[in-house]
Amino acid sequence: MTHLWVRAESRENEERVGLLPDGVAALVADGVQVTVEDSPTRVIPTAEYDAAGAAIAPEGGWDDAPGDAIIFGLKELPDNGSALRHRHIMFGHAYKGQPAGQRLLARFKAGGGTLYDLEYLEDPDGRRVAAFGYWAGYAGAAVSLLAYAAQQAGTPCPSVSTWPSSSAMRDDVTAALGGATPTALVIGALGRVGTGASDLCHAVGVPVTKWDMAETAQGGPFPEVLDHTLFFNCILARPGTPVFVPADTCQRPRALRVIGDIACDPDSDFSPIKVYDHVTSWNAPVIRACDDPPLDVMAIDNLPSLMPRESSEDFAGQLLPHLKALADIDSGVWGRAKSYFDQHMQEVTT
Repeated sequence: MTHLWVRAESRENEERVGLLPDGVAALVADGVQVTVEDSPTRVIPTAEYDAAGAAIAPEGGWDDAPGDAIIFGLKELPDNGSALRHRHIMFGHAYKGQPAGQRLLARFKAGGGTLYDLEYLEDPDGRRVAAFGYWAGYAGAAVSLLAYAAQQAGTPCPSVSTWPSSSAMRDDVTAALGGATPTALVIGALGRVGTGASDLCHAVGVPVTKWDMAETAQGGPFPEVLDHTLFFNCILARPGTPVFVPADTCQRPRALRVIGDIACDPDSDFSPIKVYDHVTSWNAPVIRACDDPPLDVMAIDNLPSLMPRESSEDFAGQLLPHLKALADIDSGVWGRAKSYFDQHMQEVTT
């Protein structure tokens, strides 16, 4: 019997979950054993999982789960160096040379476990089968516009916390802009992330220039980026990704005032934005990259968590058909994710 163990998220400001109670009921009906850890912060109360047929385990109990359990979470595990013996489904952020990712892979090598990275669950054509991208784009554009409004008022960007809905987020951005209409450039506009960013901009009256692969195929440079008030990077950093914002941007004439690095991979060698080097947080949403004139960078790496219920409902709905196929974990999307893991484990040294 397949045993899926849904762990509590240990990261601060993380209320999302990848499986809803109705998904638990569907899996149990298919003969899957489901265990859900208790969590005081998860957007869905534990009692609803209990009622749907899940066994309830203490928060953080996954390390003692049976060896055949598949541990399912979203964000990173505690970075404590312990060996990982289970099969884990999560966003590992481990395949682009990130230092934390290399430590994570070393832990899998030490324990003999396996990572099924949610970012690499792909159909046969290489398209991701489940993603939070739309909500990352929507929220990233919103926070970046709040930062722009604060910058124009000469005040620090305020901290952020969860919104009850996307409409509430939109209304707050509209109020903060007060009728201002900065221009925005979205690169990666045809993808999930870019669509979300563009939709938020349209909803609050901000005109958008939309670029995708055709507009960036020549590989740069791209001086047009500096001609817009805001730039939203919605392209994942991969080998061959061109540079959109070079390191000498502060010395160049520019209209650019805020960068929303929604893809947010600053510690990757492939990052297309070279004016900052670390993520931002809910308490401090932007980094001041340039002073005269100001240029702020928004680089929060768990943006969909700002709308935890809507984003969880969307993602869980996309993922459930593939969770129902876990009994055949060596094929399909899971087999392809395992091949990515095997490839990168060859490069790991302990």
